[in-house]
Amino acid sequence: MADRRVLLAYRDRLFPPSEIAFLRRQYVGFSRLAPVWVGRHREPGPVPEGMALGPLLTGAQGLVYKQFGLVPGLERFRQLRPVCVHAQFGRGGALALPLARALSVPLVVTFHGSEVDKASYYRWFPVPSLFRLRLERLKAEAGAFVCISQNARERLLARGFPVEKTHALPIGTDMISSHPRAAAGEGVVFIGRFAEMKGIPVLIEAMRRLRRQGCEAPLTLIGDGPLRAEMMQAAADVPGLYFTGWQSQDEVRAALAGARLLCVPSVITAGGESEGLPSVAMEAMGLGVPVVASSEARVEGLVIPEQTGVIFPSRDAAALADVLARLLNRPDLALRMGEAARVHVRARFNAMVQSRALEDLLLQLC
Repeated sequence: MADRRVLLAYRDRLFPPSEIAFLRRQYVGFSRLAPVWVGRHREPGPVPEGMALGPLLTGAQGLVYKQFGLVPGLERFRQLRPVCVHAQFGRGGALALPLARALSVPLVVTFHGSEVDKASYYRWFPVPSLFRLRLERLKAEAGAFVCISQNARERLLARGFPVEKTHALPIGTDMISSHPRAAAGEGVVFIGRFAEMKGIPVLIEAMRRLRRQGCEAPLTLIGDGPLRAEMMQAAADVPGLYFTGWQSQDEVRAALAGARLLCVPSVITAGGESEGLPSVAMEAMGLGVPVVASSEARVEGLVIPEQTGVIFPSRDAAALADVLARLLNRPDLALRMGEAARVHVRARFNAMVQSRALEDLLLQLC
């Protein structure tokens, strides 16, 4: 790190298992900036491999920081001699604003898409949200806003974010196979957090319909979250569904490599929460696995309908069951779509290339 300048990567709650892979992947191509992670909370467990931990604003210090915008122990941050603060998610940008200001360094905020239209972000009543209170200052003071998809950028611009500061830059994937897949795999895989916007009930109902039609293809659900127990109960009468919990990157890769397809049944919630650009879809496609995604999964520009995968109407379990049956019964079609997906991702969503572009953008401001 001695020959690289320090970038403070701000995430209010550090290292949730569901975020580690895509947060780390943003910086995989960095050679001139060294990311050091800072925030107010930290999940239990060791610091993930390849991620450096810096000072934390915990307990009373964190409360003072959030409520009043003061930075207790500022000297701890100054000693790192950072040249920029890169905040994760829109709310993280609002929280990181006082830190960047106190250090007199530029602030860049990455919107990961799910939060762009989240109603609680923009709440005035009964109590204004912190993001709402700091929104106009954030627009004025931040040096740049990075969106992980063009769709997310357009939605931010519709909310009055400055055009000249707002950029679309997907994170990309490092799961890209050099060779075509030899054969289509078997079964369906879902990977993600067990939360409302992931649309898991639709997938479970689609699998229930397939069972009634005599289809025995397995469904593996990789992940965890607040709705896991509820989803397991909902799936109790559907044989051949396997809930694995979170798995390592190698285990995820192996699961994808053995699957016929990945399903991304995500929905836009009543509160406005939605996907950004699902990184798991990029990962699957990079390995030659076609993606079946809902019309609300925010995969525009990634999944090309009937070429690299299939789009089905959101929340429509019958339509999803039909699509799944088609690809499960047609390994030749799945293999052809998967190869088109691999070529597409290799050309446009390479994590190393995207990461270097992010570093270039950050250095323009430092």
